[in-house]
Amino acid sequence: MSTYKAIKLVKRPEGSIGPELFEVEEKTVPEPAEGEFLIRQTYMSLDPAMMGWMSEDTDSYIPRVELGDVMRSSGIGEVIASRHPDFNEGDQVMGLFGWQEMVLTDGTGVNKVDKSLPPEMVLAVFALPGLTATQGLYGYGHPRAGETLVVSGAAGSVGSIVGQLAKADGLRVIGVVGTDEKADWIVNELGFDGAVNYKTDDLGAKLDELAPDGIDVYFENTGGPILDYVFERMNAHGRIVVCGLIADYTSANPRPGPNWMRIIKKRLSIQGFTMPDHWDKTKELQAKLTPYVQKGQIKYRAHVLEGLESAMSGLGLFLTGDNKGKLMVKL
Repeated sequence: MSTYKAIKLVKRPEGSIGPELFEVEEKTVPEPAEGEFLIRQTYMSLDPAMMGWMSEDTDSYIPRVELGDVMRSSGIGEVIASRHPDFNEGDQVMGLFGWQEMVLTDGTGVNKVDKSLPPEMVLAVFALPGLTATQGLYGYGHPRAGETLVVSGAAGSVGSIVGQLAKADGLRVIGVVGTDEKADWIVNELGFDGAVNYKTDDLGAKLDELAPDGIDVYFENTGGPILDYVFERMNAHGRIVVCGLIADYTSANPRPGPNWMRIIKKRLSIQGFTMPDHWDKTKELQAKLTPYVQKGQIKYRAHVLEGLESAMSGLGLFLTGDNKGKLMVKL
């Protein structure tokens, strides 16, 4: 192979996310110089945060992707040529490789991955979803056995792990989802205590039924109307962990926040967080997560798209809710 494909961001999103925002480019396969190695990417992660990276916003936790640049993403690949002392041909590696079939690197930000672990499992559990869920839940949610936790986006890659960790720790866990199929999956497969379908249920009545003693921890992944209903039912000294607001990522008029008076009355703690602040804790977080995985307490499902160019339309699945499990592309 003398060339490979890369996908560049060429337009900012204006409500929808689709192929019109991107451009496919053919590039010449490079030769590694001394201290470099070449990776053939095999699996590429698609994450809701990408929609924020594509926006006009220049005041965010991570620099936006500039127009004309290869779209940013994390992925897994195989080293196919190396002149680097620490990386050999055949190594399985993970890093921010972007939307491209190959990447030349000096190893900065690249980590080796046990070749015995399936790439789908690595991306779904031990990569960004698992790190985010573990840091958010334990770093800011401070869950305690017997408490009630509600997680939105509960069938998603982060939310599903948050719920399973909390359930394993003895909490009552309620998941917010957008379809009956997802509700069935989180309750009957993952072991959640209940599910709220935000599209069809009477939100207030359903939360009262499933969380009669109020809510102690809310892990927010989506935003939208459910936020107000959960906020009204938070117990004293409750913790709200704000991880994502996918409902507002492409909105011209984001929803206003809830009234702060309840924060005072209930002495609530509200913490927004993003994983780039915690990359230095990667090994620590993986060590925290690993025993749950080894005990069979963390299940996952992967929604795998085929071929690099499928990413251009696949990213829009986050807005429709049609993704089932960790969304990724097999190259």
